[in-house]
Amino acid sequence: MNRIDYSKLRSLSAKEIISALIRDGFYLERQAGSHQQYGHEDGRRVTVSSHHSSDTFSLKILKSRLSGHMKTSRG
Repeated sequence: MNRIDYSKLRSLSAKEIISALIRDGFYLERQAGSHQQYGHEDGRRVTVSSHHSSDTFSLKILKSRLSGHMKTSRG
């Protein structure tokens, strides 16, 4: 698995995150309130929680989410 270069990471809006997920082949599986769950045909899932598409996710939150995903996706 590739290592993430956190020095290139920046804050992203919910809209930017969702656009990147869709470009990478994810699709909206379901939504409950402000939580949108995206799935991928290979079984991966990502939940984006935001109240507005302009909500911004800080570097700390993005790094935490990416690290958590890497731990659970190692088989």
